[in-house]
Amino acid sequence: MSALDHLSDESAPRRPQSTSKVTVVTVEGEARRRRSDRLTTEEPLEIQLEGPGMEQRSVAVTMRTPGNDFELAVGFLHTEGVIAGQEDVASVRYCAVPREEQHYNVVSVTVTRPLEFTPQRNFYATSSCGVCGKASLDAIEVRCAPVGPGPVVEPAAITAMPDALRAAQRVFERTGGLHAAALFDTSGKLVAVREDVGRHNAVDKLVGAELLAGHLPLSDSVLLVSGRSSFEIVQKAAIAGIPIIAAVSAPSSLAVDAARRFGITLIGFLRGKRFNVYTGAERIADT
Repeated sequence: MSALDHLSDESAPRRPQSTSKVTVVTVEGEARRRRSDRLTTEEPLEIQLEGPGMEQRSVAVTMRTPGNDFELAVGFLHTEGVIAGQEDVASVRYCAVPREEQHYNVVSVTVTRPLEFTPQRNFYATSSCGVCGKASLDAIEVRCAPVGPGPVVEPAAITAMPDALRAAQRVFERTGGLHAAALFDTSGKLVAVREDVGRHNAVDKLVGAELLAGHLPLSDSVLLVSGRSSFEIVQKAAIAGIPIIAAVSAPSSLAVDAARRFGITLIGFLRGKRFNVYTGAERIADT
């Protein structure tokens, strides 16, 4: 059975939606009115793992926006070093649970071979940010080589990316409360976009989609994130082989340390025609 056999989950009924309808009271001066509004949905997703010689086990719980759940599960397992690539994935499915309403909040990934791993931390992630710390940086270096040299990207291609990302953020347009991550090629062409309440989840969804399509490593790609660059964003990009990361806001100090350590070009404050290059400036063309 191929990894794609269970990806036709869009036909399943009663799926949780990426947005939720609520009633709000809008106050403007002395006037107030009641109206409907849309919020970004945030629900837990439990990721389970099973395979030859392995009992089914829960690996992680993450708070996410429903949608692209299979990509999220596979991307998470890859960027955390649990699975190596597409060849490790036999199938992905929603797992039957006693409470029917939780069916779409549990994803089971079946692998093709026995896996031996000891989680370096408790795999629980909030929707804001994951683990940060030097111990984790050392652990990543053991299983993640620095990215290769190149490619070189024109500054104009970089500065055009935020507008392309914003135009593709369909859920953000309805809620205004969502992170996004996008892959671009080196000419600045938009390849894929994923949205989530957590910026690291959005990246995992992208990586999972590219893994299942057999496109890793992403050595000719630029990753753009809608918020800041954290250590965990750099970690995930490094494991996926992404050489350039850009963000509209600032990186953290540990993100800069990690980018330098793994040979990644890290761009921050990408706004209008201006941006800062914190590491790897040789990949930005000198015009």
